Amino acid sequence: MGLKTIIVDDENLAILKMEKLLKEQTVVQDIEIIGSYINPHEALEVAQRQFLQLAFLDIEMPEINGFELANQLMNIHPYIQIIFTTAFQEYALKAFEINALDYLLKPVSKDRLSITLQRIASASQISDGMNNAGLIQLNCFQNIHYIDASGAAKDFAWRTLKAPELFAYLLYHHDTIVTKQALIDLLWPEYDIDKSTAQLHTAIYQIRKVLKEAGFELEIKYKDSGYSLLLGNQQLDVGVWESQVKQAPPVTPETIEKHLSILSQYSGDYLADHRYAWAEYEQERLRLVWLTHIKQIAEFYQQRAMYREAITLYQRIVDTLPHMEDGYFGLMQIYSILNHQVEVRKMYQLLRDKLREDFDVTPSKELTDWYIKWNNTI
Repeated sequence: MGLKTIIVDDENLAILKMEKLLKEQTVVQDIEIIGSYINPHEALEVAQRQFLQLAFLDIEMPEINGFELANQLMNIHPYIQIIFTTAFQEYALKAFEINALDYLLKPVSKDRLSITLQRIASASQISDGMNNAGLIQLNCFQNIHYIDASGAAKDFAWRTLKAPELFAYLLYHHDTIVTKQALIDLLWPEYDIDKSTAQLHTAIYQIRKVLKEAGFELEIKYKDSGYSLLLGNQQLDVGVWESQVKQAPPVTPETIEKHLSILSQYSGDYLADHRYAWAEYEQERLRLVWLTHIKQIAEFYQQRAMYREAITLYQRIVDTLPHMEDGYFGLMQIYSILNHQVEVRKMYQLLRDKLREDFDVTPSKELTDWYIKWNNTI
């Protein structure tokens, strides 16, 4: 599969020339032009539907200029590489301020484009290197750990109980300043200010030492009476997974394997083993992202009468989120199609008893009405 690329320019001749140059170039073998657009709104619509990796953008365009378009594309696809094309030299500085890969002056020459393509090739090699050697990513699903050079999961060598929680908290708030007082209130509320400050300094020192021993070059900066963990280019499993979920195309026979691969990356709830009270909101938020994704896959299987596969996924929803109706309802609908009446009743009773016991509520009107209607037709 090639680098999925779009070209956006309000001049059709400029688009045709760029398409020709890209098709004739031999530096990067895997550029796949998804589409070329005169209207930037059309490019944004495509970006919402398809995963994009590379964009050649004109700067001077009506309605949306190239800089605004680049920002919107990066909001949709955080890792997309932007290359600006324009007739105006004065835009160069601003182009690089928004982290563009390169800036091409029109008319774009074959030789100048080759330099840009070499940069794309180098960036791809760096990315491949990150995926095949060295530390791949920090992981927060289930617990905090990391991947070593061989691809094996490793635990950090913590020496106290508070240091890993402090690290997890700074990692959750990465690239923002968390005040000293907020950290003390969270982790050492029972100590006086001198002792709690000393505990904080010791924990920060231990985090820096443990990260260095593990081979990470993450920086923890002290500024404005607080600490900030700078993530830089380091990958975080939660961020990578959520980005892939949001960028994934609709579930189809052609994309189902990609969706299953993404689903497999959710290997446990966020920081579940640590039981940090402050992490519960993020746990719940990510569970709902996961629920939306797994339901899309289960519904795809159900629509194609692949009931065994759909049942497996709906049962997984029940096991993971036993207080939510989605898994039970999906199973009830499939069992009704298969004429497994006992199983339909079993699922309804399990849900009803669970909700009554834990929350003293009944299943929703939608599910109950469906069940009553089903029960009256058998």
